[in-house]
Order: sequence, then C-alpha cells, then structure tokens
Amino acid sequence: MTHRYRSHTCAQLKKADVGQTARLSGWVHRIRDHGGLLFIDLRDHFGMTQCVVDPDSSAFGLAETLRAEWVIRVDGEVKARTPETVNANLPTGDIEVFIREIEVLGSAGELPMPVFGDQEYPEETRLRYRFLDLRRERIHRNIVTRSKVITSLRRRMVDQGFTEYQTPILTASSPEGARDFLVPSRLHPGKFYALPQAPQQFKQLMMIAGFDRYFQIAQCFRDEDARHDRAGEFTQLDIEMSFVEQEDVFQSVEPVLRGVFEEFSNGWRVTDKFPRIPYADAIRKYGSDKPDLRNPIEMQDVTEHFRDSGFKVFAGQIANDPKVEVWAIPAPTGGSRAFCDRMNAWAQGEGQPGLGYIFFKDGAGSGPIAKNIGEERTKAIREQLGLADGDAVFFVCGLPSKFYSFAGLARTRAGQELNLLDIEQFAFCWIVDFPMFEWNEEEKKVDFSHNPFSMPQGGLDALENDDPLTIKAYQYDVVCNGYELSSGAIRNHRPDIMRKAFAIAGYDESILSEKFGGLYRALQFGAPPHGGIAPGVDRIVMLLCHESNLREVTAFPMNQQGEDLLLGAPSEVSPRQLRDLHLRVNLPAEKRGE
Repeated sequence: MTHRYRSHTCAQLKKADVGQTARLSGWVHRIRDHGGLLFIDLRDHFGMTQCVVDPDSSAFGLAETLRAEWVIRVDGEVKARTPETVNANLPTGDIEVFIREIEVLGSAGELPMPVFGDQEYPEETRLRYRFLDLRRERIHRNIVTRSKVITSLRRRMVDQGFTEYQTPILTASSPEGARDFLVPSRLHPGKFYALPQAPQQFKQLMMIAGFDRYFQIAQCFRDEDARHDRAGEFTQLDIEMSFVEQEDVFQSVEPVLRGVFEEFSNGWRVTDKFPRIPYADAIRKYGSDKPDLRNPIEMQDVTEHFRDSGFKVFAGQIANDPKVEVWAIPAPTGGSRAFCDRMNAWAQGEGQPGLGYIFFKDGAGSGPIAKNIGEERTKAIREQLGLADGDAVFFVCGLPSKFYSFAGLARTRAGQELNLLDIEQFAFCWIVDFPMFEWNEEEKKVDFSHNPFSMPQGGLDALENDDPLTIKAYQYDVVCNGYELSSGAIRNHRPDIMRKAFAIAGYDESILSEKFGGLYRALQFGAPPHGGIAPGVDRIVMLLCHESNLREVTAFPMNQQGEDLLLGAPSEVSPRQLRDLHLRVNLPAEKRGE
C-alpha cells in the first residue's frame, strides 16, 4: 500500500479480495459493540464497509474512543463474512475488514443532527448544518443523481446536434424588472446590472447571429418567494433552434426528456409519445394547464342536463347567463354518502358553498340533486359519463373562467382520495395552442396572455382581421405528473408582426425600442424563424428522485425567506463597500427600530 489514505474506496472490496490487506479512509457512520468486538461502519462518498476490531488488536484502545462522524484511516485484512452475517443490501456485504491500525484524520464535536438514519429534522437545522445533512444517504444520493442527470442531458443534446454556448450572468435588468436580482456597478455610479431570469434574449440573439442549434445548462435567478417547487436560483436546460416549426422543437426535445427519464426511472414507465393537448381542452378536462395524467378522471360539460331542470340552484344560473356551465367531475368507486360528504366538507374548507353530487347504487342515482332533476336526467348523466353502481359524480356550476381552477382541485382530490392514480409512471404531455391575448378586467383592455414574443398563429393576417381574444400562439408547455417542466414558443421574428401584436395590447413602437431595444434592433437585420424551450433541471431531478421539494435535490439551497443559513446570506456589508458603490442604505422604519 503506497497511497497515504486508501487502497480502495468503501464500495470496492468484494469476496475476491479476501486475504488482501486494505487501507480505507472515511467517516465513522456507526459503531456497534458486540460483546467485546467493535463493529465500525466506515462510509465515504462511494459506499460503506464494515470494519471489525477485537480486544487483541493494538488498535482496540483507540477504536474505543471513536465517535460518529470522525474521519479515520484504517489498515486491515479483508475477511469473508460468515453466511449468516452476509449483507445482500451492501456491495461490500460479503466481506469485512479486520482492523490492525487506525489513524484519526479528523475528529468531530457533538453533532447537532445525526447522519445515521433518515429522521426528519427542522429545516433550519438541516440548512444551517448542510454539510452534515449532505452526508445523509438519501440527500447524498439525490445530489449525485442530479450530477448524473445533467451529464446525461448534456450528452443527449450533443448527440442531437446541439452545441453548448455560454451567455452572460451580468446583464441588463428586464423591462418588468420587479423580480430581478440587481448588482450595483462601481464603475458606473447609480447604474445596476441584473442577474438573468433566463438567457432568453441572448439565445434569440444567438439565432440571429447564425448559430442555429444552441443549448446551455443555465443558472437563472428570480427574486421571488420560494416554494416547494420554485427557488430564487435555479438551473434550466436552455434550448433554441433556427428554421424550425413547433413540431420540430417537439421532435428534438421529446427524445432528450424521454431518454433521461427512462435512464433514471428505476423501472417506472415513461410516456412513449407525448400527447398534444390544446390549452382549452386541458382546462375543460382537467381544470389545469399542467394536468397530472396519472389521474384518469376527465371532467365533462353536462349543462344541458340541468337546463330547465328541477334543480333550481343550477337551472336559474343557466337561464340568467348564457355563459354559465355545469361541469361534472366523475369519481369512479366513490359512490358512498360518506365519501361524498367528505368531498363536500373539503370544498367548504376551500371557500366554496359546497360540492353537489350524485352517487349510484342499485341501478339508480341518490342524493338531493338526483331527486331534484329526476330519474331520466340522472340516467342521462350516468350514461354520458360511463358511470356504474358504486361510482359518484360531483358538479360545479358558474362561469368556467371563475371555477375551473377549483374544479381541477376537486378532480385531483377525488383521484387521490380514491387511490385512482397510476403512480409508478412519468406521464408527459405537451400543452399547446395557448391564447395570445386575454381580457384585462382591471384595466378594461386586451393584454398579452403570457409571452408577448410568441408568434401568433395566422401571423399578421390573424392580427389584422381576427378577434384578438380568439388568436392562439405557437406557445407550448411540457408537463410531467402535474408539474410544468418548461414553457416554450416559436418566437415572433418579424418586426412588423411584433409591432402589430404590441399595438393590439396597447403598446406603441417606442415601448419596443425602449424596453427591448437590443433584440428589436437585431430582428431588423435578417432574423431566421426560431423557437425553443427551457426545461427546469431542478424539477426534473425532483421528479426522478421522488421528492416533493426542490431543497431535497439542491446542494446548498436557501430557505423560504431567501436566506442562506450556512454562510449567512444576505448579509450586511461594510460602509466602505457601500461608499465604493455610491450607495446608501435606507431601511424602512420598522427595520430601523422606530
């Protein structure tokens, strides 16, 4: 053994190594005293090896002083475990190392949280001592998986003919500006850089510059409140392509996403051909533009069954407003009064007056609604929805634009409560045909629905001749298991179409020149048709690791208040630093203690 610290890692030794002398270094994971024999589970990045020291060993005295998470080096002989002590769950489970010598490389104080086991600990403790938290098996494995996923994404993009380019981290503040992280300039007093919310303008400029198939594993920053599936600093697989239509983007991106999910799915099924679901259909069927397709429930319009019916609560609304609709939320196997009452109570907890229902038994419908609309209408609803005895159906009534979100929540709730979800799969889809414009009720005007730089379907002709609220955009989302992984679009590369789109939303050309000057100017010097997308790496890894919080797949995350508890950011800076940047801190009164 010539290496100072190890001849093998803690995952390498196998039965074939029995009889050899090995040197291992790592952390003391756990110590067990078995009648005089000390068993030390030694852990490193790669795995675990069981080490044994007996009272006859010269190392025994030192071994008795060891504590959890001390870093040690051991030398010893590799021996085969007895058949009854083989651990089939460990790669090194056939052997153990009988220690002859121990060297303490680094001792550890009293631990604020144990590394052994997978107990839940307060987030504040976990983030403050993140270096310990990262030693725990599950999160350590998650971070390794994250690295492997990024490597796989990068390889798959290169194999698809894309080239990786880097774009700036210090850039101009976006026109909206509200969610930018700002960086003061020392050389230009009173001016600020911004950290990019996305490399959007740069990647479009790359297309205009003639680079064609771009990708980047891009760090992005958004100064907004953290959630379980959203963080202020995040990573995305940024993609842009030239001379493409929407379907070309799908054909390039699908194999990458499908491939990486298949590679890391651990046996879960992955959608083979991602279905294309128009936005309007997604809203009406699932109550969401990011549907979880593992849930088989699909809502349907049953307005006509309630028109002029005896259920006056619904019939009156339908008669008074032609835009009112009644949607049905089928609940297979939910046909009991107890379940229906639970759903009704849940709806009231969500701020709704209730959730009307019919449940079916003995060939008939039961419940107040069934009594009010009568047997014939009840039967027609049952036949339309394909329901049977033992099933139920819930109803929401009103203006769909007001209730669709709640209806989607009710669909999700019913699917989960009744265990209808086909869990062990990654169910993908594309949501397409987003509306280009929407009515801004507050300002009483037409405004952009989402991305003002998407190409409108129908181009200039549609903008000049159609009702703006009927125009769709070449804009799309890719969704998996109810999570939006990314939005994307075919970009509006024509200045004349862009001017008209902005004019419809009430913005003249000066707004384009002032707020988007670099991109707008570039588009006037020969821009190719182009489009792209930017799947979120953090959410991809979160799904693949079966986690529900991005902080479980990020090495050094901030807490929900945007604080780094480990290194203490954000922090105050010295008066000299502020002077160099020509800044003065002006705290609100409550922060000044007034």
